[in-house]
Amino acid sequence: MNPLVTLIIYTTLISGTIITMTSSHWLTVWMGLEMNMFAIIPLIMKTHTPRTIEAATKYFLTQASASMLLLMAATINFMEFGQWTVIDMSSPIASTIMLTAIMMKLGMAPFHFWVPEVTQGTLLSTSLIILTWQKLAPLSILYQIHPSMNPKIILASAMLSIMIGGWGGLNQTQLRKIMAYSSIAHMGWMSAILIFNPSLMLLNLTLYIIFTITMFTILIHCMSTSNKTLSMMWNNTPILMTILLLTLLSMGGLPPLSGFVPKWLIINEMITNNNITISLTMAMLALLNLYFYMRLIYSSSLTLFPSSNNMKFKWKMNNSPKLPFLPTLTIISILMLPITPMMFISN
Repeated sequence: MNPLVTLIIYTTLISGTIITMTSSHWLTVWMGLEMNMFAIIPLIMKTHTPRTIEAATKYFLTQASASMLLLMAATINFMEFGQWTVIDMSSPIASTIMLTAIMMKLGMAPFHFWVPEVTQGTLLSTSLIILTWQKLAPLSILYQIHPSMNPKIILASAMLSIMIGGWGGLNQTQLRKIMAYSSIAHMGWMSAILIFNPSLMLLNLTLYIIFTITMFTILIHCMSTSNKTLSMMWNNTPILMTILLLTLLSMGGLPPLSGFVPKWLIINEMITNNNITISLTMAMLALLNLYFYMRLIYSSSLTLFPSSNNMKFKWKMNNSPKLPFLPTLTIISILMLPITPMMFISN
């Protein structure tokens, strides 16, 4: 891709998200979302194959429909109350339509079908953008308007997202689809706690982005897209493979790794608010994610596959300019549990 075109695309992508996150008027929020959507489509279609065109079409149709619903909800709210302000969503009908639009943009259940297909149909680098940066703008809107949303709908969608994010990943061998279903489950955890403690949602979002960047950084460096190619990484880059497996365990919420922190705090907060049944169900459904992470770890590390080389592990890791932030990301992804008491004090 032409460097000038690439610069324009990424500038538009970043600007659209920033405009949405900093706007207080629904029209500028909608404009930022549209800029964001039109900038990501050329990145999805970078390789010009039928699969990428299909992924871009699915992404465009879903996001355009969500933008239409968002603008319709803002218009209904203006017609009833004369307000274009983001935080003033007083109309019940408008708030429900707005919540539906945000759920479509985030890929939450029952509007999750596009996430695995679009993620699988494009490059690893573009999949990383879709699963991290593209979540920021819709989550910022949800963060601002959640007091006027129906909590029952949010909790129902959150529980469904956690369940589908767990069940959907059980049959997968493609790493991008596994990360997509993991994203759906994480969106469920974030939206569930948003009603009770928005600060924990921000903590979960931050750790989720760090986990995802760590995973995709290693996958892009090793050019691995499936369980089969992942299993061969032990012969060439065992240290990177070890980091990847520890990150997978952390994403599953296994103590004493960093991923245990948000799940622990979220369940604690929900029990404090007398939502014992919901928190128990969420904890049980999280075991589904941990199961397919563990299965991925078992098939790729605890079993040795035949190889054409002499099977001598290269434990010396060469310095690579492609991985400058990997040590920092690894430390945050694995060793953040000791600072958890500071979070209790801040709350």
